[in-house]
Amino acid sequence: MPKPHIPQPQNVRRITGSFAWIDHRLLRQGYLQTMTHPEMALYLFLVLAADRQGVSFYRKEKICDLVALDFQQFEVARDRLISAKLIAFERYCAFSPNGYYQVLAVEKTGPAPQPSEIVQLTKSLSQKWLAGF
Repeated sequence: MPKPHIPQPQNVRRITGSFAWIDHRLLRQGYLQTMTHPEMALYLFLVLAADRQGVSFYRKEKICDLVALDFQQFEVARDRLISAKLIAFERYCAFSPNGYYQVLAVEKTGPAPQPSEIVQLTKSLSQKWLAGF
């Protein structure tokens, strides 16, 4: 195998101080293809903010401010990441919008294939059209 060319060998990154990683299976197993930009932004933030167990506890308002999401985008992204089993969330108490976030280990199998928006729209329109008869 040929040796890859390094454009700036004097600037090769090195681990110093704290460290975070993003599992390559997000790319290889199709997670990225199913994630929206708000989900990617939230996931990246949580990975960077997490401790060694993957836990962070930033407030919702602070996260939204730092990754430029409104509250609705944040909540949808959070819920989809939970559904994809990429993160877990536990509220501080029943009435709190804030709590503990945990970045979870990426499962060995990728996400279920999602139909494209066009296919979903076609199915929806077909069902509505058939319901009219």
